[in-house]
Amino acid sequence: MRVLGIDPGTVRTGWGIVESDGPRLRGVAAGVIVVRDSDALELRLAAIFEGLTAIIATHEPTTCAVEDIFFAKYPAAAMKLGHARGVALVAAARAGLSVSAYPPALVKRAVSGKGSAEKQQVARMVGAMLGWLELPAIDATDALAVAITHLSAARMPLQVTATLARARMSASRKNAPLPDARASARNTLDDARKRSR
Repeated sequence: MRVLGIDPGTVRTGWGIVESDGPRLRGVAAGVIVVRDSDALELRLAAIFEGLTAIIATHEPTTCAVEDIFFAKYPAAAMKLGHARGVALVAAARAGLSVSAYPPALVKRAVSGKGSAEKQQVARMVGAMLGWLELPAIDATDALAVAITHLSAARMPLQVTATLARARMSASRKNAPLPDARASARNTLDDARKRSR
């Protein structure tokens, strides 16, 4: 399985390709699509779409994983992020790729073992898991972490899907993630990682 991980943003969109060879992970490529903040939003979204389309054509992933918008402190920022995420979903759909989404805390937990890990800590763990001595930009390592999370979840998709669904339903009722549900999803991923060793 070759996964395109995407960390969407309206100025910097991180992307990373990871593939699995049995229990081993191999980082294929990673980078950041950077657009000018001064450009109109629609022009930035078009550039992100074109960039992702080119990446998919070049690296031929078999599936896609995107960081989920689980909840947001600032609604205006979340709305803009939603536009960029929507463009990523369309680029994947146009290429015939299935898309999975993972909350940021779950991605951090799957890679670093801690849902509140700092970005630099996640980046170092991504480098260690892929055997990369030189790390790409932080947006790219975030995207690689999303891809790694999907590969971990793919080993037991039904359990992960169920726990994520429960977490999302609880979040929609309370407008915030429910710790127990997220912890359950994290434990599912942890179990999958242990079994693959």
